[in-house]
Order: sequence, then structure tokens, then C-alpha cells
Amino acid sequence: MKRTLHIVLLFLFANALHAQSSQGWQNLFNGKDLKGWKPLNGKAKFEVRNGEIVGTTVAGEPNSFLATEKEYGDFILEFEFRLDHNMNSGVQFRSESKPEYMNGRVHGYQYEIDPSPRAWTAGIYDEARRDWLYTMDYNPAAKSAFRMGQWNKCRVECTGTLIRTFINGISAASIVDDMTLRGFIALQVHAIGKSDPPGREIRWRNIRIQTSNLKPTPLDDIFVANFIPNSLSEQEKKNGYTLLFDGKTTNGWRGAYKKQFPEKGWVVKDGALQVLPSDGGEATNGGDIVTLKTYKAFVFEFDFKLTEGANSGVKYYVTETEGNQGSAIGLEYQVLDDEKHPDAKLGSIGNRTLASLYDLIPSIKEPRARRKIGEWNKGVIIAYPDGRVEHFLNGWKMLDYKRGSQYFYALVAKSKYEKWPNFGMAPEGHILLQDHGNNVSYRSIRIRELN
Repeated sequence: MKRTLHIVLLFLFANALHAQSSQGWQNLFNGKDLKGWKPLNGKAKFEVRNGEIVGTTVAGEPNSFLATEKEYGDFILEFEFRLDHNMNSGVQFRSESKPEYMNGRVHGYQYEIDPSPRAWTAGIYDEARRDWLYTMDYNPAAKSAFRMGQWNKCRVECTGTLIRTFINGISAASIVDDMTLRGFIALQVHAIGKSDPPGREIRWRNIRIQTSNLKPTPLDDIFVANFIPNSLSEQEKKNGYTLLFDGKTTNGWRGAYKKQFPEKGWVVKDGALQVLPSDGGEATNGGDIVTLKTYKAFVFEFDFKLTEGANSGVKYYVTETEGNQGSAIGLEYQVLDDEKHPDAKLGSIGNRTLASLYDLIPSIKEPRARRKIGEWNKGVIIAYPDGRVEHFLNGWKMLDYKRGSQYFYALVAKSKYEKWPNFGMAPEGHILLQDHGNNVSYRSIRIRELN
């Protein structure tokens, strides 16, 4: 009887392996040892216990990684992890370690594991490179999917330039990027300080990958962070995005209070729409430019690059009805070199700093949200149909407010806009890029209208 049972079990096991193989799945962890993996960088502990890979923090060690010996390009990766302690971790993919780059430091895309209150698990972090690419503030509905003290099932889909993450069946993050199209996969144990208590553990199991005959999850409507200039991915097209700048012409724009695009002060160069430097004055050279169309509710995205000491802005719900001199009137996402431009020190409690609602609401002070001068930043303005508005900078939610609320009216009454009736309350308006006499570049300008 025992012999018969043993044969039956072997048969079922063989069938299971065949089924997995026929679907193209390959196990990256054999459940017994770390064959096919290698440690990199720090000296946190990685070991196999009870068919699981267990990573344990070691005081004073930098970020530690257990990396696959093989590299992968297009794939679908699945794994499970469990955290019983409050510790940061992640899973690298399409990552590299090269002697010429930071002495071999692991760098590349990371599936974030973050049990902290901000709840950014399944976000996409660019380890030792560009910082955050997709925080879960872009997709707050997925923040509650992580389960502390339980096994979490995760999925990463890399197909060409499209990268998507999932946690416990919930669509979490989506980016379009071409910086690295191939690399290893690695499990991370995050660094802790010398005085921090060691011995916290993270566990992984059921790590498997598909590299052929891929069948990605159908496209959905979550926010997509696109890092390929002036492009639209299939997911963005499906979600109703349109480009407002093609990287080559000024089509779709005109001068504020004008019928045509300015003859001077602006230029299209190197795939960017640039404000040319002049005297630093407001709308004194080419002047502001506005979209030909008006918009009611929308997701507006734009990349921008500042030069030292530069000032500009993105205004929305601009109606051009005020007939004022200088820059046209509208709610403004401030674009500014906070360190070198004096406007950052004016206003009230920092409400004229980068990504602030100009002269009304200050942006958060998070330094990691701000790129160095001369680097590209990703700005996002979301204006919802119910009046709520959010500003984002490089994935960080910088502020939110509601047009027409008592709080909003109180802020306007104490600002430079108090003289304009119904300021910021137009049901629809143009979007404006500001000429403030400084060299600022814009690209990847896209919009999705919301119902």
C-alpha cells in the first residue's frame, strides 16, 4: 500500500512539474539551497529555512542583495513574501552591478516592500539611480493590498518598455521606461544603522519566472508614469491620453491673449519647448502660451527642467477674461529654483516654492522629491470633477485642496488674487506655460480628460 501511494505521489508531482513547464514557468528557487543565486554588496544574512529564503538584517551593513546568476529581459516574475517585522525591503529586477558604477553597487528597478504608514509596497523605486519612479500616491487604491504578517503574492510584468506590478491580485504600478531592458533579479535586505537592533527577517518563497509566450495582464486604467520623452504608451492611449506637444512643433498652443504662437521668446529644441532667457520679467519677452482647447477636469502631466535661478509656472483654469497686464490669471503650479530665486522666500510659509499652489498653499518640503537643477522633473496636476486638485512632483504628492471650499476661499482672500472675482473657480479653462524671463524647458506634455 505504501509503495502504491509513493508511486501515485511521484506521478502527481511529475504531472505538476510538466504542467508548470508547459506553461513556461521556471523556478528560480529550488526550495533547498541558494543554487543559482549570489550575494552582492552588504553582508546581511540570506539562508534557506523550511523551503523559504530568509533574509536577516545585520547592524551597520549597507543594502544587501541576493541576485540571480542569470539575467532576464522580457518576463513575468511571480514571488511571495512575508514580513512579521516593520522593515524595508524589495525585489530588484532588470538590475545591474558593474565595477565602473559606484564600485559595483546594485542599481536598477525595484519592487518596493514598504510596511510603513505611507504604504508604498509594490511601487517602483530606481535603486542607486533616479530614486522613486512610481510611488503609491499615484494609485492610493492599491495601498491597502499589502498584508502584514501574512504571505503576499506579487507579480512583475516586463514587456519591452512597459513595466507593471501587482500585489495580491491588485494592479499597483505602471511605468514606461527604456533605461535598462535587461538585468538580474535580486532579493534585498535593507541597510540598518550600527545602533539599530539586528535580526529582523523577511521571507520569500514560490519564486518563478516566465520568459517566453508571455501573456501579460490586460491593460487597465491606473495612472502610468511614462519616462520616454513625448510618447504615449498603448495603456495611455487606451486611457484617453493625448499629447499636447509633439516634440517638434508648437501645434496646439498660442500666445496668451493672442491668436498666434509668439514670434519670439520660445523655441522648440532637442525635443523640448523652451522659454528663452530675457530680463527675468513676467511675460515681457514672448509672453505666456496657452492650450488652444479648454479643459474641465483632467490629469495634466509635464516634464520640466530648470536652469539656475529660473522661474516659471504651469497655470490651469485660465480664462483670459481679466484683461490684465503681465502673466494671465489662473491657479499656478509653481516651477522654481527654490535655492537661487528670491520668490521662494516671499509669500507665506513657503507657498511660492516648487510645486506649491502659488501664493496659496505650500508644497511639502521633501528634498527627495526635487531633482538637481539641470535634471528633468515630472510634474502632475490632477483636477477632479468634484473640485479636488492634487499636485505631484517626481511621484511625491506635494499638496491637495478643493476648489470652492471654505478653506480655499479663505486662502484666496489673504493672497495677491483677492482682487480677482471668483478666482480659480472657472468651470473650465486653458492650461498655460509661463514666460518669466528665465530659461526653462518643457516636454512630455500630455493630458487625460476626466468625466
